[in-house]
Amino acid sequence: MRQLTFRPDDEEARIRKYDNSFLGGTARMYYHQTDDMHPCYLPDGGICFTSTRCEYGTLCDAPDALSTAVLYRMDGDGKNMERLTNSAVSEFSPSMMADGRILYTRWEYVDKGQLGIKCLWAMKPDGSGSVEVYGNDIQYPPTLLHGRQIPGQGDLFVVLGTPHYPQSGIGTVIRLNMVKNIRTREPMTYITPHVDIRQEGGWNHLVDGKWVRHTRGPLYMDPYPLSAEQYLVSHNPDKPWADVRAYGLYLIDEAGNHSLVYRDPEFSCWQPYPLRPRTTPPVLPDTRDSELAQQNLAVCMVQDVYHGMEGVERGAVKYLRVMEQVPRPWECRRFWDPRGKYGSHTALVSRGSVLAVKVLHGVVPVCEDGSAHFYVPADRNIYFQALDENFMEIQRERTYVNYRPGERRSCVGCHETPGEPLPRRYRPTIARAGPPVMPGPQPGDTTAQRPIHYMTDVQPVLDTYCVGCHGESDPKGRLDLTGTLTERFCRSYENILRRRLVKTFDEGSDWGGTPYAPPKTVGSYASRFIVQVRKGCPGNPTQLPLADFVKLATWVDANAQYYGSYWGRRNIAYKDHPNFRPVPTFASASGKPPDLEPEDR
Repeated sequence: MRQLTFRPDDEEARIRKYDNSFLGGTARMYYHQTDDMHPCYLPDGGICFTSTRCEYGTLCDAPDALSTAVLYRMDGDGKNMERLTNSAVSEFSPSMMADGRILYTRWEYVDKGQLGIKCLWAMKPDGSGSVEVYGNDIQYPPTLLHGRQIPGQGDLFVVLGTPHYPQSGIGTVIRLNMVKNIRTREPMTYITPHVDIRQEGGWNHLVDGKWVRHTRGPLYMDPYPLSAEQYLVSHNPDKPWADVRAYGLYLIDEAGNHSLVYRDPEFSCWQPYPLRPRTTPPVLPDTRDSELAQQNLAVCMVQDVYHGMEGVERGAVKYLRVMEQVPRPWECRRFWDPRGKYGSHTALVSRGSVLAVKVLHGVVPVCEDGSAHFYVPADRNIYFQALDENFMEIQRERTYVNYRPGERRSCVGCHETPGEPLPRRYRPTIARAGPPVMPGPQPGDTTAQRPIHYMTDVQPVLDTYCVGCHGESDPKGRLDLTGTLTERFCRSYENILRRRLVKTFDEGSDWGGTPYAPPKTVGSYASRFIVQVRKGCPGNPTQLPLADFVKLATWVDANAQYYGSYWGRRNIAYKDHPNFRPVPTFASASGKPPDLEPEDR
């Protein structure tokens, strides 16, 4: 046995970042620790694994006690460690596919509820070419875990379906057939149909022809496919789910037969894995552009943005807005508020809309044939919004791609499925005929990249055009749009969201926004606030300049976040603190900590 991963070389410096000794009393130096898990051998001799070395907190965890894990790779001797993904929530349980790619589970919520999307993805061993396999809009089971390709069956996979709570990796065994429509439940065949997850949390069991909900066996873990019909599993026949002796190793089949392989009387047995020769998957070549990689950029080619965007006339989409979902660093943990007296970490960004900070990377033009060819920043959680001529969102990509440095990739259109071929009628695109373009600034912006921050983007527009009628004293429509500070936000923001004048998805909900959403479902087109601004108010004939209108629309389309970064003291109790609600820079909005001691943040 040989240890391959060790603590970082800069361990002492990392520890100093989390010093909470200024709290006094029982407070002490916060120690640093990361975990490396789920190792997977790669065809080139390397090892892929999941790790908390990224030092991110899980977005929906109010105390910020849970750590995000993302995927890394290293050489077989532990050298040349490299991060492959950058999830704001988690990516885990990698396994090899026959074509040389890595299959893994991604937990994500970009403008979707926090519980329901833990789906299967695949990527090359260098992290490029990431693509959904199944589950990005499937509500139940909430978690698809420990996915493996079935030997000799390119389109068949086995996965464990589990609830979100308890977070135990225990559930039911499911076979997936990817020939079927992946936007539905059709690909799923339950190998253990007497166990299901039909609500959150816990399990459902079929007993005497009726579904009942309880927390004991039969339950399953760690399925390993021997064929399309037979699987090795860890199985608890009838004990409570957390019984330390409950799980033994079994061979099960599609007909429902269970054969005990091994059981220990003192402890459970997990992760069965047959020791037998296997065909080594191919080593996929690195096709990334080294010159492009040195600039930490990637290139994206959209063939036709209208493909799959039902109900949208050709010519309506003029731009793509390049957005990023930013992970929350450990360093923004509020050591000065250890008991959450002044608000949890889930209240750092918005009031009931987003949990993650979004930043803007600019816009790129869409050609008349629907094509676009442009650069994107690498190693970030990038997604796009399709915009009209007024920079209003028509459709939103509610997932993200980690483009690796030097990667060049293309997509057919909007809401495509993985591997969807280009229709025969398509010809070479206008955008491909020219070089890729860098995202540029929107009207009113001096730079393409900027934070999205309510008090610097939206409130100045309201102060100029709206508070004359919607002030503190007898406001029209009883709508106060002043920037008077409240406990966590400001009066106008709370009134707009409380009265549902903007249409958003709530990332803090369990399932909100999980299904596919047609164009104009949310965002500026679906929001009464923007409709009223465009129409104008009675007695106020002033037409908003485009630059000011774009500020409002961009904020709404970013799912109405309030704060543009994770840093600073939010609660009004800290109004006299020098770091009270600081105006974010693009660097701080992107996760870089301010140059302040922990007690001053």
